Amino acid sequence: MHDLRRQALESGKTVSRKARSKNGSPASSRPNSAPSSRAASRSRAMSRTSSDEDENGQLSDENSFSTNSLDELLNGDAPDPITDAWRADLADRIQELIDRKRSSVQGREKCLATYVRTLTAQYAEEDIRGKEEELVTAFLKSIKTEASEKETILAMKALAMTVVTSPSDLIYEAVVSPVKRIISDSASIASKAAAVHCLGTCTFFGGASDDEILDNMAYLLEIVASDGAFIEAQDEPTPVAAALEEWGALSTLIDDLAAESEEAAEYFVDQLSSSDPAVQIAAGENIALLYEKSYRPLTEDDGPADLSDNEIISDPDDIPGVAKLVKTYDAYRRTDLLKDTLSDLSKLNTRRLSKKEQKSLRTNFADILDSVEYPTHGPRYQNAISQETGKRYGSRMTVRIHKEGVMRIDKWWKLHRLQALRRVLQSGFVTHYERNPVVFESLP
Repeated sequence: MHDLRRQALESGKTVSRKARSKNGSPASSRPNSAPSSRAASRSRAMSRTSSDEDENGQLSDENSFSTNSLDELLNGDAPDPITDAWRADLADRIQELIDRKRSSVQGREKCLATYVRTLTAQYAEEDIRGKEEELVTAFLKSIKTEASEKETILAMKALAMTVVTSPSDLIYEAVVSPVKRIISDSASIASKAAAVHCLGTCTFFGGASDDEILDNMAYLLEIVASDGAFIEAQDEPTPVAAALEEWGALSTLIDDLAAESEEAAEYFVDQLSSSDPAVQIAAGENIALLYEKSYRPLTEDDGPADLSDNEIISDPDDIPGVAKLVKTYDAYRRTDLLKDTLSDLSKLNTRRLSKKEQKSLRTNFADILDSVEYPTHGPRYQNAISQETGKRYGSRMTVRIHKEGVMRIDKWWKLHRLQALRRVLQSGFVTHYERNPVVFESLP
């Protein structure tokens, strides 16, 4: 069974193939974008649009890869606990999924929904241990046949929940081709978008190699660059937004994006003019991440003679213990024009969008612009001075874990991982953060 601590969070550095060929040396290991220490926690609210609704028009955990209800997550506790009766029911559903004998589409939909709902609300690694291969095989049958849109999406959500609950080196290799076929060939836009999210999750947790991660990032970038035409979804915002979101999540596994940054940023800047707020925000957050990743902490080995003043930035308050940052490459050459675009979006006022959508755009792009100008600033950075400390508040995005625990989301890579986990886990995020080491170590 794959140990995420070895895969995604071990020390070392992963660089892109372009950077490796330029440097003439292979990458040593998966990167350490995230510190391996366990930190106290919390985060901000992001509103996303989604077409995944139940019969009553409400988003449901089992068929949604959306972060629509992130506000409720950030300000609330985990779902109310339920009795251990779920274990017996889950065992029955697992057996039913594996057998598939004389099952109907409606029966499989109901069974898959129960499986996903249970794995979302409970950390069930012990309950599915040893059954992963059979479960994945069953899910792939539903994905390959596409008997109904609902069954297909539920099967992909089940795959994602399985790999987050019990990561395995074998899952990625088994699912990548069938899932990509849905992305490219399915007639359902909702299925394409769900498959993009499933691909991102299985790549992150399912045993993909460094080169496979980079391949899928390039694949997702093709979807973005073509406005969806690459997967027969021309001008469809949902799969494009999904591709942007999963590209951002996967990029947190790569330390050195110097060779890719300019091209990726160019495509993301193009998407800032999209008519869909979810696409615009996802593109903007990726831009902020690229600027954040273009700096590294200043070390004792960096001699003053080797660096110019404009390559070094520090916190305005010069807080003791907080390292200054050194720019290692230009994230995007036309930063001047980018700032103008971001500034316009941070002041957007149009009748085309609802007041809620406009507020979301203005808030998010004010953050993104601030981080492009000052890469030390993370999401929700506030320059206001605290009367208690006499220093700036800094990044004030936090996630509350019950009534006492607080997680600081003070970096864009943390926000991308939070949102990626939230898309899969929905209302079960807090439960998994507390009990699932894979989730905990993904967001220290």
